[in-house]
Amino acid sequence: MSDEQRMLADMASDLFAGLGPEANTDTHWSTIEEVALTGLLLDESRGGFGGSWEDALVVFRLAGFHALALPVPEAAIAAALACRADGRGTIASASDGQIAGGAFTGTVSGICHGDGADYIVAPAPGGGGMVFDMDGLIAAPHNNLAGEPRPSVTMSGHPVTPVEADVFALGALARVAQIAGALDAALAMSVSYANERQQFGRPLGKFQAVQQSLATFACEAAAANCAAMGAAQAMARGSAPYEIAAAKLRANRAIGAGTALAHQVHGAIGFTREYALHPFTRRLWAWRSEFGTDAHWAAQLGAGIVSRGADNYWPDLTALTG
Repeated sequence: MSDEQRMLADMASDLFAGLGPEANTDTHWSTIEEVALTGLLLDESRGGFGGSWEDALVVFRLAGFHALALPVPEAAIAAALACRADGRGTIASASDGQIAGGAFTGTVSGICHGDGADYIVAPAPGGGGMVFDMDGLIAAPHNNLAGEPRPSVTMSGHPVTPVEADVFALGALARVAQIAGALDAALAMSVSYANERQQFGRPLGKFQAVQQSLATFACEAAAANCAAMGAAQAMARGSAPYEIAAAKLRANRAIGAGTALAHQVHGAIGFTREYALHPFTRRLWAWRSEFGTDAHWAAQLGAGIVSRGADNYWPDLTALTG
């Protein structure tokens, strides 16, 4: 991590820790705008920070680590793709319809924190992405498993602007970073609880079975962090379709093992609403499905490998870091 990234991490960590899982866009979004985090990936010539995807990884991971209930990753990606420093943008995970004459007719769904957003960047039918303003559109409310807004909008002949980027894949990369941070936070909570909770006259953390569970959890969290770093580094070099697919699949699988172990260590208290574990585990369960399930990314990776043939697998894999 560079000196600039350390300063970015210190600033973002302090800010997110003060906002946390109870933050909302109506009250707290101005705080994010004041430090220009929405322009993290936007070119300096357009009023942004001009950061890299490795810089974004630092911030996005911390958003997950603090269970931040504000769409910072989504807004940063939307601003970069739309080349806009004005208003609050966000991204969506799906669209169903058609584009004709620069206008979209159909439905855009899975809009991340879409309530109050000024513009949306969504996957376009047939590939790529599209940007459209929310002027005159009414969002149909829907929440994910963690209670976060994921509304949809249906439109007829609404003007859109095309973008070349793979919005779905970039959304997956953001989720991988957030998953890595949230797993680290849940692991830290589990270790702390095991060291404080007494059972049979000694801390839970002294029992070998608990130690083995926590070690397994640590391996899963480390795997998700490595996957996130690898995908961000590949994006910094240009394009990362394989790395993002592999990272999201690995992070998704880490969620299953990590959250199960976190709740096993905590026991019944981990499921209570008053305890601080659920803002992490509920988000992790929701993020596992958003921007590609295990099956989606496994199928994409498998199809690519099969199409290239077995003889090309190892050369293709080693060429990714060449």
